[in-house]
Amino acid sequence: MPDKKVGLTLGKFAPFHRGHQHVVETALLEVDHLIVVIYDSPEVTRVPLSVRARWIRNLYPAVEVLEAWDGPADSGDTPEIKWIQENYILGLLGGRKVTHFYSSEFYGEHMSEALGALNRQVDPLRETFPVSGTKVREATYDNRGLVDPLVYRDLMTNVVFLGAPSTGKTTLAARMAEELQSVWMPEYGREYWEEHQIERRLTLEQLVEIAEGHLEREERMLLEARNVLFVDTNAITTYMFSLYYHGEAHPKLQELANRCASRYDLVFLCEDDIPYDDTPDRSGEVNRAIFQKQIVADLIERKIPYIPLRGSLEDRVRQVKAILGRHEKYSNPYEWMGEPRS
Repeated sequence: MPDKKVGLTLGKFAPFHRGHQHVVETALLEVDHLIVVIYDSPEVTRVPLSVRARWIRNLYPAVEVLEAWDGPADSGDTPEIKWIQENYILGLLGGRKVTHFYSSEFYGEHMSEALGALNRQVDPLRETFPVSGTKVREATYDNRGLVDPLVYRDLMTNVVFLGAPSTGKTTLAARMAEELQSVWMPEYGREYWEEHQIERRLTLEQLVEIAEGHLEREERMLLEARNVLFVDTNAITTYMFSLYYHGEAHPKLQELANRCASRYDLVFLCEDDIPYDDTPDRSGEVNRAIFQKQIVADLIERKIPYIPLRGSLEDRVRQVKAILGRHEKYSNPYEWMGEPRS
């Protein structure tokens, strides 16, 4: 029986782009088992190693992904750096035999020699996929076709505006999308309510359909965003409506609301300090004040950090732009939230 062919490739995958996929897919056609080593590399990207590893695992379930949390940060063509890199990989493999080393970089030659493997170069001149991680990082939207949608949506900043009815969420979301030349996600619940409400009410099951439908559309909109998606409400709002009108919520709706706790990069709370706009789908200014208090209490109970927005539309636009100007996705909020809001 012929020996098993085991392939190996490695990288930062910051982000994992079509060129990387070409290397992986080529290897999968040629070997029996493929190992992908992915480095932490905080000096290059803020996207956590665990997130980048998940991209590969989800796209290629057959691949064995090794997370190199303690991998060497130095890269280059010096004998010292080559020795460090080679010995790290040999130690990580723990004596496992690799027959094919896949790359499109200069290090393919010395790494394959150290492994005793075939040096398998894939598209080294970047003719099939003219892409680099730097190119995608510097202009993600312009190069969105060079990464899988699964990767692209994780590179977008997801911003949600919460608040009681008539607190300016829709107007602000639309305005911010215009300001930053991106897109925004309208409140699906309003559209659904207009089509399905009976005597201004919806059932527990229908409220679940709102939350599910909103989430599905939001996922699609993330793929159209230019760096930031602005979202008008989420499943937490639908959950609060369910409690307000029914005194309870469907378990599926509770689950969807719980998922919102870690879904958004920034949560803005539109305050009720603007004039109330009475429409048929709303229940009065007094109820707005009560609902606003309940939303705040729920956010606090869920331990979701939120940023209150007050004043006119222009005031709020300035506040949001100031926060976004300091925010960096996958960063620690305490690194940039220390400055007072303008």
